[in-house]
Amino acid sequence: MAVTIRELSAASAPAWDAFITAMPGGTFFHRAAWAEVIKEAFGHRAYYVYTERDGAITGVLPLAQVKTLLFGDTLISVPFCVYGGPLAGDAESAAALESHAADLLSRTGASAVEFRHREPVESDWIERPDLYVTFRKAIDGDNERNMKAIPRKQRAMVRKGIQNGLTSVSDGNTRVLHQIYAESVRNLGTPVFSLRYFDILAKAFGDSLDVVTILDNETPIASVMNFYFREEVLPYYGGGTLGARQRAGNDFMYWEVMRRAAARGYRTFDFGRSKIGTGAYSFKHNWGFEPAKLYYRFMLAPGASIPDHNPLNPKYRMFIAAWKRLPLPVAKLLGPPIVRGLG
Repeated sequence: MAVTIRELSAASAPAWDAFITAMPGGTFFHRAAWAEVIKEAFGHRAYYVYTERDGAITGVLPLAQVKTLLFGDTLISVPFCVYGGPLAGDAESAAALESHAADLLSRTGASAVEFRHREPVESDWIERPDLYVTFRKAIDGDNERNMKAIPRKQRAMVRKGIQNGLTSVSDGNTRVLHQIYAESVRNLGTPVFSLRYFDILAKAFGDSLDVVTILDNETPIASVMNFYFREEVLPYYGGGTLGARQRAGNDFMYWEVMRRAAARGYRTFDFGRSKIGTGAYSFKHNWGFEPAKLYYRFMLAPGASIPDHNPLNPKYRMFIAAWKRLPLPVAKLLGPPIVRGLG
């Protein structure tokens, strides 16, 4: 039977999630709930569709249109996520989903379609494997083995945090997280997401998400939101205060995420994507994680070019320098309307 394309609905969401969980290329960012998260948090239109044959899902395409005056108009799979792209169980379903994306590019007037793959894909689309890398590593159920797998200098920083008497709590306190995160990304010159977005994520993903916060005595100094999928843990939104840097709080925080995840049976630690040449890249590499290319590919409308909103783009240099000097309350106010266009 030929495949049929259908729109995601509340009724089909469980089957969608079962399909992406069973697929080797499935990730947390393919989950159906992202469609509502993106619409509710940012006001962007979601075009989540799946292919069906004889009543069974054979492929999914999580796609949303990020359209703002400041950053343009792009269809992305998946915006605000490091991985995405269509998942299909056969060539016919894959071709149908790509054809659907091409049709949407024409109908919506967007400048480009962007698929964010973790693995290479045979395609005649424009590929950019030089944009980002990801860092993934197996973890053990034995804490001593995980500790010894950390390179010596970085392991010393983790032990320093332990010696400083730092402790951790695992809960859903998005308010504490957001205060620390906002200060941290402001210091990097990056617009901050809203607390409302963090609350929407916590509500959408429930037990597949937690917040690990590091305490120096009773003072929170670092915090991170973590996603869980199959046997993987992915620390995603986080940061640390000035006190965290002084007390090895950031190093201790990622150790605590790893330790807690390993105890719960998770066996892959995904440090997420970074751009080569950034501080985040160096930090993750110092943990003994080897970078792996991410394979982002694009279909462009006539006359359009590949969107380039990464922080190393020279045209953002002055903006980043100015943002670092903003008072934190101002950064928290101005950041959300800006960051909704970055995708």
